[in-house]
This record gives sequence, C-alpha cells and structure tokens, in this order.
Amino acid sequence: MVINKVIRWGLLSASLIAILTLTAMNVYMLYDVRDTLIQGEQKKQIALLDEVVLNVRRTIYRPYRGFNTLELEPIEGSIEERGQFPEQVREKIVQVAKSPVFSGVYYTPAKIDPCTEGSQIYVLDRETSLLNLTNQYPKNLCDGVGLVRTKARIELNNFDYRWNTNTEFDAHRSMNIGFINLHENSVIGYLTATIDRDYLINEVITPEIQQYFDSSKTKSVVWLHDWANDVVLATNNNQIPFQIEEVQQRVDFGRMFENWNLKIAFLDNASVSLYHATFTKNIMVLGFSVASLLGALFYIFYTAQKERSILQQQADFLANVTHELKTPLAVMQAAGENIADGRVTQPNRLKEYGSHIYQESVRLNKMIEMLLDVARSDYGTTLIHASPHNLHLLVKNIIQQQRPLAKKKGHSIDYSYDTDEALVLVDPDHIKVILTNLIDNAVKYSNGPSTIDLQLSATTEGFNVHVKDQGIGIPRSHIKNIFKKFYRVEDSLSAKTKGHGLGLSIVQGLMELNKGNVTVKSEWQKGSTFTLFFPEYHVHPTEINNLTQKDGMALTSNRETSSIASETIV
Repeated sequence: MVINKVIRWGLLSASLIAILTLTAMNVYMLYDVRDTLIQGEQKKQIALLDEVVLNVRRTIYRPYRGFNTLELEPIEGSIEERGQFPEQVREKIVQVAKSPVFSGVYYTPAKIDPCTEGSQIYVLDRETSLLNLTNQYPKNLCDGVGLVRTKARIELNNFDYRWNTNTEFDAHRSMNIGFINLHENSVIGYLTATIDRDYLINEVITPEIQQYFDSSKTKSVVWLHDWANDVVLATNNNQIPFQIEEVQQRVDFGRMFENWNLKIAFLDNASVSLYHATFTKNIMVLGFSVASLLGALFYIFYTAQKERSILQQQADFLANVTHELKTPLAVMQAAGENIADGRVTQPNRLKEYGSHIYQESVRLNKMIEMLLDVARSDYGTTLIHASPHNLHLLVKNIIQQQRPLAKKKGHSIDYSYDTDEALVLVDPDHIKVILTNLIDNAVKYSNGPSTIDLQLSATTEGFNVHVKDQGIGIPRSHIKNIFKKFYRVEDSLSAKTKGHGLGLSIVQGLMELNKGNVTVKSEWQKGSTFTLFFPEYHVHPTEINNLTQKDGMALTSNRETSSIASETIV
C-alpha cells in the first residue's frame, strides 16, 4: 500500500512537472518568436537607414566619378599658361558644377593659401564653364582647403601615394579634393565644391527619409540630427518631438557629414502590433488551457483519492457488517438449535433463550433497515409519506420506545417543551429513524450513566428539537465531516464502540427530505447538542377536526407558546 501511494504521488508530481515544463517552453517560445520578430523588424529598419545614407552618399559622389583615372600632372602648367584646366579635367569639373547639391566650385593652387586675406583663387563660371581668378570666395573655403592640405601632407610624408586624388569633407559645408602628382609625390592643387545645405536637407535627405519611412505605414520615427548643435534638421513625422532617451539606434554618414547622423526610435509597426494582439490571445488561451489541464488533473487525482477512500471505507464497512450480521445469526442459530434438540426444557431457560433470539432478531432487523436506508439514499429512491403531525407527540412516543435501551445502559432521558401544539409536515417513520439514531449515539458515546436531554422549542419559522448528551463530544476538526457517509471519529472510545459511520449521514438525508436541517455544537469531553429544525405547517381550517381526532388533542391554526413542561423517562 505504501508503494502504491508513493507511485500515485510520484506520477502526480511527474505530470505536474511535465505540464509546467511544457507551459514554460511554450511561453518561452512565444516570447522568443516575439523578440525575433521585433529584432527582425528593427534590423530591417536599420538596413533602410543604411540605404538612406548610401543614397545620399551616391548623390554627393556621383558627379566625381572618374576623377581618380585622370592624368592630373598637366593641370599646374595648364593653369599657369592658359588659366584653364585641361579639357578632360574641365569636363569633370563642369559635371560637378551642374549638380544642384553644390552651390559653387573653386580651385586653389598648392602655392596659394586661401586663409590669407587678399589671396586669389579660381572660381568656375557655371555659364561659360571657364575658370576665373577671384578674391571673393566663401570664408569656409579656408577650413576645407586646410583640412585636405594637412591630410595630404601627412600622408605624402609617410606613404607612397597610390591615388591621384585625396578627398576631405568640411562637415556639411564643402567637399575638398586634393590633386596629387603621383610622379613627384606632391600636391598640385585643391578643388573645393561648397555644399548647398538647404538643398541637401530639403531635396535630398528628407525625401529619402520619407520614402523609406512613410509615417502612414510605420510608427517608427527617424530624425536627421545635427548632434554638434543639437538641432533636428529633418524627420518623417513632425508630430513626435525629438527626445534623446527615445533613440534606439543611430547611423552615421562617416567622413562625409561628421556632425550629422540619422537617429531612429522603434515604435510598433503594423506587423508587430498584429503579433502583439496574437501574442496576448495565445498567452490567454495557453493560460486557460493549462489551468483547465491542471484543474482536470487535480480533480481526477482528488476523485481517485476520494473514491479509493470510499472503497476502503466500504470494504471496512462490509467487513464490520459481515461480522455483526454473523454475531446475531450465530446467537439465534445456537439458541434455536438447543431448543430444537430438546436440550432446554426448563421454562425459565426457554424464556431466556427466546429473549436472546428476540433481541438478536431486533438487532438484526435494525441493521438491515439501516442498510436499506443507505441503499435507498444512494439510489435516490427514499420515499416520503409526509402528513401534518404534532411534533410534540411524535417525540414523546419515540422517547417512550427508546426506554428499554436507556434503562439497560443506565441512562435517563429528560424531555422538555415550551409548546405542545407543534404542527409540522413530516414522515413519522423518518422522525423515528432520526431521533433513534441520535439517542442511540448519545447512549453509545457516553463514558457512563448520564442524562440525555431532549427539548422542543418554538421559533418564528418553525420548531427545534435539541438532543443534548453528556458524552465524549466531537473534536472541532472532525465536526465538518461527521455527516459524511462511513466517517467515524477515531479515538480510544469510538474505536471500541460498534458502528459503521452511517447513522448521521442517514439523519441528514432524512432531515432534508422532510424540508428541515440538522446542525451540531460539540465540545470535546463535555458532550454534543444536535439541533433538528422543522418548518411550521400552517393548517387549513378544514383540517382541524381530522387532526384533532388523529392526534388526540386540539390543534389551532395559530400557535401559542405555553409554559415550559418537562418529564423524565428512566
């Protein structure tokens, strides 16, 4: 039995662990899928940011294609002799000048320092495509040429230069190219293209952002941010203000625009929002399924345990009943055999044997009646023949019938009542079974001779019959179970007392059939009080004569409380 119990609990534990493990795995997978989807969407949007940066870089660099393949050594002599670039170089520079991204194109010979006031450099005339000397040029030209000159000197002093151009950006203001004489490893001059900042922002970068991050299709926000001056230059959604703590990823333009970068805040897009809704539903369905599965598992386990307990109780009950049925049958058989064989001839001995047979037959009959009551209760076939009765007379008659048992055990029965006109609608046979069971329990579970008190009292809705004993009482922890079938309170006295745990179950069932109820108050080692409540029956005037003749006393439709009366039956 211990092994079976260990196996049952082991299987339950294994089932619980399996359910919880599977649930945890499913929840983890749901979260993992969600995180993967979110990360995938974020990577996709970062890739779009990279595409925007790449497109902007292409727009800037496109006019300069082929510069690194030109023969640049003749530039210096051509400029000094004719004031113009060689034709193949001039065509490329004109190509740069035609790009709307650049507002002007300038050439500074290597010997000229544009930072010196009054210096003259060459400016490309967009209309004639010719170079003209001028001392009117943007001040930021000094910074751009200074950057590329410094970089070219450092690299020429430390490396053998492989390319004939060296490009440097002055933030977002100008693009500067140093022309290199690869044969002499020296700088020829500097080509500067000033950037039209407004055109670059409004006509190049902003359309790219809005094309790839349409605010009607995505909730993610992209800002072109000048971090050096903390200024937002462009965005795909003007409704959402820039907040640096909301930024989740940034993409730089590299050397092109060192002070600018694209910042993005990942908000829910359509697919992520749809998944969130599905995710919530999945979690709810999973939670409900797991709760149902756990509930079903516990219910099955509880039911199995309960059924096993009931089966054990029934087995014990069957063993007890078999034993108790054999006892009276054995006594009756022995007594009948002695009488039949003529071994007993004396009148007093015959009377004694007859008394034994009678008592054991009564005991056997009571046991059979109890078993029949249980069977009828189990199958719901208990019949009730209810009719108006005077509860006072019923109780009094039942007490009178219990006199032999009380007297034999040395107990007395006190009965008190505050009304003798307690009209109720009940089955008298049921009332007899109920009170007989309670009185029998009061006798059995008393340590010695005592008084059993029965009291009939009136309430606003009916009548109470209190059965109070001076027995061993019921522990508080057991009171909630005493009306269950086959349940017995196990202690030193009850273990020695014959019983099957059915009496109080029968009492409760019959009380419910008669529209009443039974409650109990008990104190350990001091006794118990069972209270039976019966609703009052309001008699119709036409029934008064019949009830008077039936009960042998006058009944009125309106009950009046009389003084308390009592009597003792010993």
